[in-house]
Amino acid sequence: MKIIIANNERCISTKDIDYIRRLIRQNPTLNRTALSRQLCQSWQWYSANGQPRDMTCRTLLLKLERHGHIVLPPPVRSPNNHLRNRRIPDILHSSDPIHDKLDQLIPLQIINVCENPFYRDLFKCLLDRYHYIGYQGSPGETLWYLIVDRCQRPLACLLFAAAAWKIASRDQFIRWDATIRRQNLIFVTNNTRFLILPWVDVNYLASHVLTKVAKQIHHDWIRRYNHPIYLLETFVDQRFKGTSYKAANWIKVGQTSGRTRQDRNHRIQAPVKDIYLYPLTKTFREDLSQ
Repeated sequence: MKIIIANNERCISTKDIDYIRRLIRQNPTLNRTALSRQLCQSWQWYSANGQPRDMTCRTLLLKLERHGHIVLPPPVRSPNNHLRNRRIPDILHSSDPIHDKLDQLIPLQIINVCENPFYRDLFKCLLDRYHYIGYQGSPGETLWYLIVDRCQRPLACLLFAAAAWKIASRDQFIRWDATIRRQNLIFVTNNTRFLILPWVDVNYLASHVLTKVAKQIHHDWIRRYNHPIYLLETFVDQRFKGTSYKAANWIKVGQTSGRTRQDRNHRIQAPVKDIYLYPLTKTFREDLSQ
């Protein structure tokens, strides 16, 4: 059978399940973390930067347990532990109106907040307060950007995370088949959040930010995850016009089907959204089809 976790599809055989059961039975003191790390080592399941796919493996184990294939050891911490229930940090920040012209704000600084605890907490706070969906943790490979102006005033937040597993119009645009998509989906990332802060009213800012980030993200991804990114994607709710993406030369290729990752009964479970793509290389089709 095939189990889909984030960008990864793994074929799980009866032999694999028997191995997991035997590992649990023969090592009763192993907790879930140690079990997933042992499996990563046994299966040689590593990311491009050489780190074990620990969280992905734990998600796989939980799915196997949910379907009745295995019984995991009890969690070390209660699901209601303080780490899960901690609130998004409330970081003091200015919300004074910014109505300047763009050339009065540049050069903008793109801060990779994953590497800075203060900016990371500020990023979470701003998204949680001011984005219509709010802040939610993202599994897998992610990059978070905080955009500040020449005076270090926050202007915008962008979050890039795992690409959607399967989108017909995107896959047709790339000319992917299922096998190539499964192998190369890690080279695509989804702009899951884009927030211009509500007190910022600057013409052309959004498209300018998208253009600057597109020039930088390829190198940032290589530095952080040891592999490149060739294509950006995003989904725009139909209540919005996607004007900033169009102005930044993103390409509208279609609409989502209204289904979610967990929609196995083919029922409409999510709003239909417009799909926009941005190739990062002129040879992106060849790069994504190797």
